[in-house]
Amino acid sequence: MKVAILPGDGIGPEIVAQAVKVLEALRADGAKIEMETAPIGGAGYDAAGDPLPEATLKLAREADAVLLGAVGGPQYDTLDRPLRPERGLLRIRKELNLFANLRPALLYPELASASSLKPEVVAGLDLMIVRELTGDVYFGQPRGIEIRPSPNGGSERVGFNTMLYAESEVSRVAHVAFGIAMKRGRKLCSVEKANVLECSELWKEVMIEVSKDYPEVALSHMYVDNAAMQLIRAPKQFDTIVTGNLFGDILSDAASMLSGSIGMLPSASLDEHNKGMYEPIHGSAPDIAGKNLANPLATILSLAMMYRYTVADLATADRIEGAVKKVIAQGLRTGDIWTEGTQKVSCSEMGDAVVKAI
Repeated sequence: MKVAILPGDGIGPEIVAQAVKVLEALRADGAKIEMETAPIGGAGYDAAGDPLPEATLKLAREADAVLLGAVGGPQYDTLDRPLRPERGLLRIRKELNLFANLRPALLYPELASASSLKPEVVAGLDLMIVRELTGDVYFGQPRGIEIRPSPNGGSERVGFNTMLYAESEVSRVAHVAFGIAMKRGRKLCSVEKANVLECSELWKEVMIEVSKDYPEVALSHMYVDNAAMQLIRAPKQFDTIVTGNLFGDILSDAASMLSGSIGMLPSASLDEHNKGMYEPIHGSAPDIAGKNLANPLATILSLAMMYRYTVADLATADRIEGAVKKVIAQGLRTGDIWTEGTQKVSCSEMGDAVVKAI
């Protein structure tokens, strides 16, 4: 198996280095893994003047899976928009046709006190958010900022974006979401804003049509504002959520705090053949970059998702997840999940502990 390693910016190289340790441990145990590293985001711009260098894209296309760290940093904020690190991330998702983003939110019992909600509200939490990743307002055209006539005379700047979904785009992510729901609790909640958005009207109609192929799954619908409230009020009512790119971006970050830290949550972005890009859902955290403080567990858990969805090696996926559970049970914590009575460790120490547990 060939894995493209894209560390990116900020804490990306630190956390990816810990995941690479895990892959090396598996390779030493007999797994056939080939790894090759390339720059993306700000690192791509620094190396080649492009947040997604052509050589990086070529490597990602040739690889069986992609492991990504994080992109972005304040030093790149003044670049022209097409050259900013985040554009490289959006482009690689589009170029690889990674349309289905899987974001689990799972609460380890030992981390219940690290959640911002009461333990009784989040204890036993295990939900999956399926986010459509290559459409919606992030990619719709036209978009831009231009000068237009002002209602009060003269002219002014106007920013505009287009929320756009084709029926086929909604249908394919719906099939992914229903398939995942079938393997979980057989409950799927579709989140949209059909009371005010025509785009969401279409989304809801297609979800209902696709649901006829999955009679075993109970489909429900919820407006995104209510879904945001319900995630905080009673998150365990959800099993699997499917939603668009914009709403999914927001809801998955909100769900991350249910688990105690955004540093605990992995993600998978899949194409129609289950080739995937795997990454933690958090950002590049430039304020702690280079200080060996970051939590690498979301990145390591992303490897488990890689083995589960792209490699279809459930035993290795369980092995990695079991190692993470073991170090959490041992009381090891990076600063973001540390509480009184537990042992604070660095990023690299946490990575070493997971390797030892494996």
